[in-house]
Amino acid sequence: MFGLLDTLKLGAGLAGGLMLYHLYAVSIGYPSAARQARAGYVLVAEKSATEAQAAEMERQRNAATWANEEHRKRLKAAEAAEQAARDTLETEIQSYELQLSEKNRACAVTAADRQWLLRH
Repeated sequence: MFGLLDTLKLGAGLAGGLMLYHLYAVSIGYPSAARQARAGYVLVAEKSATEAQAAEMERQRNAATWANEEHRKRLKAAEAAEQAARDTLETEIQSYELQLSEKNRACAVTAADRQWLLRH
């Protein structure tokens, strides 16, 4: 069937083909190595994306905590200002009533009128 020369030619062709494939694979990179590199890159990319997402969530949580604290401070200040305004109004009303009583006059303002003034 095959002679010795034919076998040597076939072996040389096979060796040449393997050599060409090896040169091609080295020049563009082995496909299996590329797959492994991509798989490793995907894991690194997923890890970094997850870390970035966790950092963003923590930043948003800290911002919300700060905003709540600032709102609480403003609310407390507004309540204090409102209480001070009520106290000032009460003091003014008492002062006016005292002035009227010193002049032997009476205040015609009823409790309902007073409540209406306090609300408006």
